[in-house]
Amino acid sequence: MLVDSWQKSSYCGEGESCVHVAAEAGSVKLTESSDPGGVILHTTPDAFASLTHALKTGSPSPHIDLAHTPDGLVRVGGVVTTTHEKWDAFVLGVRAGEFDHFGR
Repeated sequence: MLVDSWQKSSYCGEGESCVHVAAEAGSVKLTESSDPGGVILHTTPDAFASLTHALKTGSPSPHIDLAHTPDGLVRVGGVVTTTHEKWDAFVLGVRAGEFDHFGR
């Protein structure tokens, strides 16, 4: 269960299982809420802003690597793994500006 003030995309399906983002003392955290190990990617607001910019423009992110696996998973920063469907919902939220405040 997530303890911090995590935000998920409004495009996520029913329930809490989705990619979540939270701010913490000058950093941004990203996790897959259904990950039983609770793996969290910690990054800077600038790096997160570059990720959201890359997702909005379709360009590669210079700071956070994204890998799409043959079995339909997405690995973010080599740390967080999510499904393609959950990642797509997160990207729709990014493109709608739902996470812009984390990169400021």
